[in-house]
This record gives sequence, C-alpha cells and structure tokens, in this order.
Amino acid sequence: MAKKSDATMGRISSGSSVVGACRCERYTAKLLDMKAVIFDVDGTLVDSVDLHARAWQDAFRHFGHEFPLDQIRNQIGKGGDQLMPVFLSEEEVKSKGEEIQKYRGELFMRRYMSQVKPFPQVRPLFERLLADEWKIALASSAKEEELKIYKDIAQVADLLDTETSSKDAEKSKPHPDIFLAAIEHLGPVQPQECVVVGDSPYDADAARKAGISAVGVLCGGFPEEQLRKAGFREIYRDPADLLEHYPNSLNPRNDLGDRKQHLD
Repeated sequence: MAKKSDATMGRISSGSSVVGACRCERYTAKLLDMKAVIFDVDGTLVDSVDLHARAWQDAFRHFGHEFPLDQIRNQIGKGGDQLMPVFLSEEEVKSKGEEIQKYRGELFMRRYMSQVKPFPQVRPLFERLLADEWKIALASSAKEEELKIYKDIAQVADLLDTETSSKDAEKSKPHPDIFLAAIEHLGPVQPQECVVVGDSPYDADAARKAGISAVGVLCGGFPEEQLRKAGFREIYRDPADLLEHYPNSLNPRNDLGDRKQHLD
C-alpha cells in the first residue's frame, strides 16, 4: 500500500471537521476490507468506571454486604447479571438480584451520572471514521436511559449507525451477545469485517467469542498486561491515541508501515 501522506497522518484537533477533508490516499474501511467499528462505552468513550464501582459498593452496602472497592472495580465491564455472582451467593442473586440492580441503577443516575466526563477526541475520532466510510456502533451493557446520556456526554449521538444496550443481550459481557446484536443491527456485516474497541478484559473475551478482532484502550484503568493477556491485539491509551495512530490503530493486519511506540 502507498504510504499515507504527512498531511493526512497528522492528529485532528477537536475543533476541526474531518468529514470534508481531502479524500486522496485515504485508507478507507473498504480498502482495509473492513466495514465497522463497535465501541464499548464505559471506560472507553466516557470516564465512568470508578463511578460505577462506587455505585455497586454503595448498593451492596445497602443490602448488608461490604466489599473492597478495588475488587468491585476489577469486575466493571460486566453487566450486573455477570458481576453479582462474583460477590453474592446463587440464592441471593435469585432472590434479591433484580432489586439490587434496580437500586444500583437509580443510585448511579442520582449520585454519580453528573460526574461522568468524556475522554478527549471522541467526536473527532468518530468523524474521521465516518469520513473513511466506516460504520459505527455502540455496544454497552448500560440501560437505554444511561446510554442516551452517554451519547450526549461524548457528543456522538448524531454520528452513529446503530447502538445496543442491555435490552439487546440475554447475557452481558464476557458473553458475546451484545457484540453479536450490534453486528445484526449494522446490517450485512460479518464479524471478521468489524473491530471492537474496549477497555476491559471482558470486552476482549466477548469479542473473541463473537469472532471479532479487538483493540484495547487503557483509559478505563485496567493494566496493560491484563488487557494483552485477555486478547487485545493492540493497546492504545485512549480515543485520542487511537485517532493519532489511525489508520494503523484499526487496521486488522497492521501493515501500514512501521508501528509507532505509542505507549512509550
């Protein structure tokens, strides 16, 4: 492949528009034999992992349990159906699970949602992907109400082809349901034509089970070594780093020249 020109390799500032940018020597999704990027949301696009961990700790405490925050945090990325059995007995999950999840969800919206912030360069990254003919999906274990707010926080509501939330999956990550639902919503797209971007080992596990290549980001707080062991083929700091190293960052073959040492 021809090497990308310096003019198109530069990082795009948050105030610039990429949709009308020069199309010459663009590594479009079609040129890479790819069609779609499926993004996790919590910890990937918005800074919410610690807040979710605190909400779960508060909820468990309300129901008479005390668990260390770091142990709860290490499970964030799973939905409640997969997180609660790590801490509670099967009997308690069956008898109180729905009540605990309802309490936690309401508490998160009331106490913590206002503290959620976007990671840098999310919208410019999405604009660049759309300009290069990628389809974009969100795949989150969040409820629809939460996901709507996250889209506004990240300023990407008008840039999406589709989205999936907890209602679209029988089981949450690390099961593949949510990613498979996103592929189904995207239309005529195969798993091998997609890339998942996520922050947790549960994203990598779910993507592997769905037959999708996965790229990790460190902004959710999971250690790089843990993410690599989980199966992410590449690791970047955050959406801004993905954009800076695009198109290499989303190229499944990663053959667009020498890879930059972006985590040095």
